[in-house]
Amino acid sequence: VQLQASGGGLAQAGGSLRLSCAVSGFRFDDDAIGWFRQAPGKERKGVSLISRTDGSPYYDNSVKGRFTISSDNAKTTIFLQMNSLKPEDTAVYYCAAGEGRLATMNPTWYEYWGQGTQVTVSS
Repeated sequence: VQLQASGGGLAQAGGSLRLSCAVSGFRFDDDAIGWFRQAPGKERKGVSLISRTDGSPYYDNSVKGRFTISSDNAKTTIFLQMNSLKPEDTAVYYCAAGEGRLATMNPTWYEYWGQGTQVTVSS
């Protein structure tokens, strides 16, 4: 199982970035891919997830209306479009995969993790 996150970088407040997560070697009848972030000194927190079963997206309140999660047709690449970025969005972003129908934002639900990609938003 491999998850490869990419697309991080430096953006100004109000700007946009798009993260990508390439997923391979992992596919179940019911599974989900989530995006998480971890700022220095803080716990890893769920940002958004998408059920690959039915495509349902979920968002943390802190990013609702600004971030959009989506997938390609094959559901092997998951995107996180981040608009209206704020300095508090600065963190290392991770994608993760978990099996099951009842996906959650709890990092412990996810079994497989990709390496992180740094997102830095300047004010």
